[in-house]
Amino acid sequence: MTLRVTLVAAARSSSQLSERFDDDRPLDRAGWYEVGLVAHTLIPLGAAELRYCSPTPRSRATGDALGLAPMAQPALRDCDMGHWRGLTLGEVTAREPAAVNAWLADPRSAPHGGESLLGFIGRVGGWLNTRPADEGLIVAVAEPAVIRAALVYALNAPPTAYWNVDVRPLSTVTLAGLPGRWSLRLEAAVP
Repeated sequence: MTLRVTLVAAARSSSQLSERFDDDRPLDRAGWYEVGLVAHTLIPLGAAELRYCSPTPRSRATGDALGLAPMAQPALRDCDMGHWRGLTLGEVTAREPAAVNAWLADPRSAPHGGESLLGFIGRVGGWLNTRPADEGLIVAVAEPAVIRAALVYALNAPPTAYWNVDVRPLSTVTLAGLPGRWSLRLEAAVP
């Protein structure tokens, strides 16, 4: 049986310029408003046999606001950013420019003392590959970084492709296939 895993990016909890590494902030007013605007278009996701989310407050709130009642999955947590947690990229770059350059250039690097990009992609891919094969439709609300990692893993792209994937709040993407054999599936807007 072919699985379909639809990934939904959590609504925002801050503006793009103030996003912080491994951020645990809840949805902001704009995030709640945006969920209200798109919720009716995501109603079909409620038919999923299994519904998951990242353990972050904004992923949980997004899933609940969409009526999914998702179960938090530790494997879907954001990348462990070590001592950079809670800082913006601008703040870290000002303090540790060489470390940021190393982190961006080498997917095995973890100058922040947390998880490497390669380890993060592998963890998210491991979760994807352990979904029950007898379930047809799965939905997971996750942080944009988690969705980027899942796409890189599923498409067997080089880890550096992670930096070329833009995941906007409340966007969706579906992966179809079986563990270890995934493809990107674009859904038609009209039946």
